[in-house]
Amino acid sequence: MKFSIPVYNGFDDLDAVGPYEVLNHTQNAGADLNVGLYTLEEVAVVESSHGLRVEPDGQLPPDPDVIVVPGGGWSSGEMQGARREADRGVLPEAIKSYHEQGAVVASVCTGAMLLARVGITDDRPAITHQSAIDDLEESGAEIVDARVVDDGDVVTAGGITSGIDLALHLVGREFGTEVADRVMETMEYTLTGTVHRSA
Repeated sequence: MKFSIPVYNGFDDLDAVGPYEVLNHTQNAGADLNVGLYTLEEVAVVESSHGLRVEPDGQLPPDPDVIVVPGGGWSSGEMQGARREADRGVLPEAIKSYHEQGAVVASVCTGAMLLARVGITDDRPAITHQSAIDDLEESGAEIVDARVVDDGDVVTAGGITSGIDLALHLVGREFGTEVADRVMETMEYTLTGTVHRSA
């Protein structure tokens, strides 16, 4: 399986790096997957909201099986991070295109607002960071009070650290709970909060 994590200037560090590490450990545990941090346009370095400079693995591949969208900067009150990307519109449209091609689209924190910008979360259960819940609800999503909300081809997670839970949930869903348990043991991490799964 091909997992792609799009990064952009102002993304929240842990929103992207948390899932990346979970998926990297999953690969090391023997699961058939690859994961990378990618950008839409070709750039040498991307800077996170906390100043971490990342060299991306290249441009987003054309056919990911799962795309995990980080947030960052939405609630700062400034035009930066996820808010800037939402208003620019290019990344949300790319996410929509991947979804229409059949990719599972997942978001961490305010990454959900990039999905919302193109209607992916309309009339669907979803969650985001507490500071953006009103915005997500106003966009047309059905807010669910859970750490991770799994609606099949759209999976959303709440605040920053919930990206780790989201990735572990996807690992368990796609590769089995035994693999997810091994990754949790390696990371010395225990799932917290609830996972809502649609019927």
